[in-house]
Amino acid sequence: MKTAEDATGGILARLERIKVVPVLIVEKVDDGLRVAELISGAGLAAAEITFRTAAAADVIKAVRGAFPGLCLGAGTVLNAADLRRAFDAGAEFAVAPGLNPAVVREAAARGYPFFPGVLTPTDVENALGFGCRALKFFPAEAAGGIPMLKAIAAPYRHLGVRFIPTGGVTVKNFRDYLALPEVCAVGGTWLGKAADIAAGAWDAIARAMRETAALL
Repeated sequence: MKTAEDATGGILARLERIKVVPVLIVEKVDDGLRVAELISGAGLAAAEITFRTAAAADVIKAVRGAFPGLCLGAGTVLNAADLRRAFDAGAEFAVAPGLNPAVVREAAARGYPFFPGVLTPTDVENALGFGCRALKFFPAEAAGGIPMLKAIAAPYRHLGVRFIPTGGVTVKNFRDYLALPEVCAVGGTWLGKAADIAAGAWDAIARAMRETAALL
């Protein structure tokens, strides 16, 4: 039986190759499919559908069916029920802004790759205590950006902890984050902004994705 550690290792290897994961807030399934089409068309290979809307699970299910090659994750997973809904819908990994022990335990019990959010050394050590070795650093820029992440990562480097910075990462600085050896990928909140998706500003979204793909 595949363990959570095995599953997480496989996902991390994929994310390290992909490097940028568009983070999306989507209200409608059709909009989710349109954004996924733009992601694929730009040559990007992942998406994170956040559980900030009631449509999240349905969007994940639809995108999984239409774009099986995408590395598809669920974001803002704040409880065990949403964790199960996300993976039942077809998510391959999940992330959260913080560390909820109940969600971490549920993910471990079910073998789900789950990356809790951290901001301080105490957060990192709590995550390590639960067996987590891949963590979302959030909100990255508001917390001090690259200097802060370097300082937090240094005491745990020998343990092989990996980070996914999200929040304030942009097209102008994402490569600086990726240059850090502890960073396996970044959350692309600048790709497919909620306001652009809601307004149907597909050309603007497509341009942002093409620009990012070109820089990769």
